[in-house]
Amino acid sequence: MTAIDQIMAEKGLVLPDVVTGYIGAESLPIDPRANQLALHFPGTGEQLTLLQEDDAETVARAVACARDSFQTGAWSQASTAARQGVFRRGAKLIREHAEELALLECLCAGLPASHLASRQVPRAADNLDFFADYIAVMAGETFEQMSGYQTTVSRQPAGVAALFAPWNAPLALASMQIASSLAFGNTCVLKPSEHTPLSILRMVSLLEEAGLPPGTINVINGTGMKTGAALASSAGIDRIAFTGGGTTARQVMAAAANHLTPVHFELGGKSANIVFDDANFEQAIDGSLVNIFSNSGQICIAGSRILVQRGISERFIAAFVARTRSLKVGDPLDPNVEVGPMAFKSHWEKVLDHIARARNDGAILLCGGEAPTDLGSGYFVTPTVFQVHNNQLPLCQEEIFGPVVSIQIFDEDEEAISLANDSRFGLVGYCWTNTLRRAQLFRQGIEAGTLWINTPLARDLRAPFGGFKESGIGRDGPRQAAEFFTEEKATITAYGNAPIRKLGSLETP
Repeated sequence: MTAIDQIMAEKGLVLPDVVTGYIGAESLPIDPRANQLALHFPGTGEQLTLLQEDDAETVARAVACARDSFQTGAWSQASTAARQGVFRRGAKLIREHAEELALLECLCAGLPASHLASRQVPRAADNLDFFADYIAVMAGETFEQMSGYQTTVSRQPAGVAALFAPWNAPLALASMQIASSLAFGNTCVLKPSEHTPLSILRMVSLLEEAGLPPGTINVINGTGMKTGAALASSAGIDRIAFTGGGTTARQVMAAAANHLTPVHFELGGKSANIVFDDANFEQAIDGSLVNIFSNSGQICIAGSRILVQRGISERFIAAFVARTRSLKVGDPLDPNVEVGPMAFKSHWEKVLDHIARARNDGAILLCGGEAPTDLGSGYFVTPTVFQVHNNQLPLCQEEIFGPVVSIQIFDEDEEAISLANDSRFGLVGYCWTNTLRRAQLFRQGIEAGTLWINTPLARDLRAPFGGFKESGIGRDGPRQAAEFFTEEKATITAYGNAPIRKLGSLETP
């Protein structure tokens, strides 16, 4: 019995030999003709189970099931109170099964168990509770300025949504897509990453246990090239929400264009973390470490470019490197581990290639930069810090999506803003200062959708989240979700005897 088998047995869990999709509240049967993909535990590289890849025919079945479910009205016409009840019961079940969900996600994604238990699983429940609150206070509009008429504006669900969830935060981000689409009465077809299906499938089963009607959520599995392409190009899809990388997003957009399907994209970033010389030094060190090494660096909002003002640069670099070297790297099932492995082997190899390229390009390696030899066969990368003098290096322009950060020194305040904006991305930005003028300069000057001043990674779900430039299209947020996942309808009603022209009148003048 492997260590994983022992852990699963202790928790009373059993992984199926083959993981299959989920259509109409039923798991798909194993098809011996279907392609099967291996799922591996990133901490050791050992195979967990197999994943059945769904073809275009199966995707079409899932879309048809979602459409049938939408048209029956079991969810699309359910009362606000009924939807709220399902969401609240679902959130409660997620919290009650937090340990199980965290384990399943850790096994697939390799994210540290402590991070999952304290942040991402609770976030999935919070997303449901938040949208349950929001739909209770939504209001339409009424206009009576036009004499003799009343105009009302209402919303109705758009229909069937295609949801593409990423592998770096499966529960947290898939739950946001589910909550923001289903809250308004839509049904959906959800495609998790082929690397991380287990926690999402379990979450969907918990939502159905909470009362979600069969067929409201349908899950298909497979690669983007096959399963994802079939879903994005389906004529039966009314909305597409995709979280992932820009290359795939372009392919999804091209497929959606054939049917003029509206898209919402949350994509990558190469975000600057600016440390001014008047910053609270200890907070800036703590926050900068959290900004880049949370989620083992596999996070779109990573502060992967640290810009530090010259007056404190020597002290900051020494302290940051010392703290980076002390990070505990290892088995993500160990609650004391701070940095786990990369989520899958090809991504691990990509991160190591980025590091090798940065060294060849002249970036100065301050610490890390290797695959540790004392952690077995897992997909580990030691937390890596480079110092650079040129923001045009690929290290500073390309999203690495791993525990790799560059540090660049600046002199003038405006120089920091210019360097921060010198990127094709514009997702988030960070700033550490005790000067109001500098905070305002940062707020007004940075080209990014979300800015944090003197704090790491705080998120108010009432505020919009999304990026400028190549970091996305549209925003997450309650009002923004309502606008994207519903159709707006204006109804004009005449009261009294509204004047109507008489065309083709037979009356004699």
